[in-house]
Amino acid sequence: MFRSLLDRRTFLWQLGGGLGGIALAHLLGSEGLLANEQSAPRAELNGGVHHRAKAKRVVQLFMSGAASQCDTFDYKPLLIEKHGQPFDPGGKVELFQSVPGAVMKSPWGWKQYGDCGKWMSDLVPQLASCVDEMAFLPAMISKSNVHGPATFLQSTGFVLPGFPSMGSWVSYGLGSLNQDLPSFVVLPDSRGFAPNGPGNWSAGFLPAAFQGTMVRPGAKNPIFDLFPPDDPSLTQESQRDGLALLNQLNRDHRATREGDTRLDARIASYELAARLQLSAPEVLDLKGESAATKTLYGLDEPITEDFGRNCLIARRLLERGVRFVQVWSGADNGFPRRNWDSHEDIARDHGEMGRSMDRPATALIKDLKARGLLDDTIVIWTTEFGRMPCSQGGKGRDHNPFTFTSWLAGGGIKGGVTHGASDAWSYKAEVNPTYGYDLHATVLSLLGIDHERLTFRHNGIDRRLTDVHGHVIREIVT
Repeated sequence: MFRSLLDRRTFLWQLGGGLGGIALAHLLGSEGLLANEQSAPRAELNGGVHHRAKAKRVVQLFMSGAASQCDTFDYKPLLIEKHGQPFDPGGKVELFQSVPGAVMKSPWGWKQYGDCGKWMSDLVPQLASCVDEMAFLPAMISKSNVHGPATFLQSTGFVLPGFPSMGSWVSYGLGSLNQDLPSFVVLPDSRGFAPNGPGNWSAGFLPAAFQGTMVRPGAKNPIFDLFPPDDPSLTQESQRDGLALLNQLNRDHRATREGDTRLDARIASYELAARLQLSAPEVLDLKGESAATKTLYGLDEPITEDFGRNCLIARRLLERGVRFVQVWSGADNGFPRRNWDSHEDIARDHGEMGRSMDRPATALIKDLKARGLLDDTIVIWTTEFGRMPCSQGGKGRDHNPFTFTSWLAGGGIKGGVTHGASDAWSYKAEVNPTYGYDLHATVLSLLGIDHERLTFRHNGIDRRLTDVHGHVIREIVT
């Protein structure tokens, strides 16, 4: 086994950093010289959709660091009335790293918008114009007040590592709409990863081909190792001979390891890389986008340029058939803050993060709608937990796992509705408490999947995205 692995790695290295000659490999595949077992959609693994789908694709906007519900979407007049007074909701107040400070109203004002009359913070005035397209879930609850486990919970349905992400489950269940692009693409914040890094878009125990493909649109090399290095020794003849031998080694290796998906996934990734060499440059090239579209997404301002570019690339990926796109706002902890974790100064830190997100996220909704894509595309806005209605250190807010807000829009979502409510303080979920399991079950249902039937047997257990939980939130679907 060691010799076989060594031989393959040696050949991959000689072919140029692991991916040299991929375009040629694709041609060889069409001639039957390279296996092509993983390129077809995998819907047959679970019998395809279980009922009529209302949506085809998903884009998830993930606010890393815990965006404050009481400064964005969860209007509470009591915080204005009691501002500066002791926070006393009754009973012990559990905080992550502080003691309860005084009640703290939002630094931003609030107004009602749309036919539904939804109250929205002045921090997100652009999103406020879309409230009649959105369904709000203000009684979300997390099982952890620690960023890493809570982020895993929203991404994978579990607080522990090693489980497949929602995008992986969707890709596994439905396959791809475009064989020239990955079915699951991740656009991280250009400043770094959220807690858990690529573990948030891992395939876990699912076949490795279903993990998220990371794309960094603003980087010099948006997709790692997509193109071979410039090396005059890499001729077409040498690549053809090397790949033919590599293919034989792969076949020999696979023949003795039935059930091991890693080699099949590696082969599939090479074949996809071949197609990406042609498709990815076109998707990532924004020259064809109008000046009005670029301005809509905020590419004309430094504060919105990064997230705006990612949202625009997300739209381009979605309209070309990518099944699931995840866009991250917020990197790991650093100073000044690079995420939504506003322990020190909510006005300063959320002010910057909110401005960077508000315009691009709104543009994505409006652009999808204008192109007729919103009807069958689900837009999810979420974060790992919320923040406390009392102050931390005078200006910040501590973690709050007891209530936070997510919202959805698009394919099959009933716009202008709110399901559930937090208490008068925006401290704890009070009406129709909702978990990530319920959100995941609802998204799968809109895609035509029964969340209890999309399973994968692992270590003797029929695992699923929603574990043993989850109910479809019927009140927010059409």
